[in-house]
Amino acid sequence: MQTVKMVVTGPFNAGKTEFIRSVSEIDVVSTERKITAKAEKVKNTTTVAMDFGRISVDKDLVLYLFGTPGQKRFDFMWEILSEGMLGFIVLVDSTRPETFREARSILETFRAYAPTPYVVAANKQDMKDAWELDDMRIALRLDHSVKLLPCVASQRKSVKTILLELLYSILEEMDAIKG
Repeated sequence: MQTVKMVVTGPFNAGKTEFIRSVSEIDVVSTERKITAKAEKVKNTTTVAMDFGRISVDKDLVLYLFGTPGQKRFDFMWEILSEGMLGFIVLVDSTRPETFREARSILETFRAYAPTPYVVAANKQDMKDAWELDDMRIALRLDHSVKLLPCVASQRKSVKTILLELLYSILEEMDAIKG
């Protein structure tokens, strides 16, 4: 059996924990803790170390999903979680343009950790105030070769589409290395 480690990263409250929960075939190992700071009005918990989930693509291939903390004070976990990853997903909240610069910074950080394939997932595309993908691409300064995909992290089918796109990129790169 082959295993593929994928990292799901992005700014605070982008939907990383929900993304992993919606597809994992095991109970997600989560390190969420309550937030006491009043500044974090968006939600009342945050991931402090990681989320871990697993999904079998078929009998010979299993994806291990590692979700990173989104808050800057826990960014020391990013490099640890990136060890051995074959690809990563940067999840961006399409309704919160104030987080786009941070998402771009996280993308650059993970590209520096390992030159692996990646995709950018524009989460919350089901909400009326979500930015259009073309506008997000410009705001995030993404080259047209970068896959920017619509996402709704609470919908299993949407998450599977993102994971498969990344998996195809990983397999393409592995074939190129062998070839």
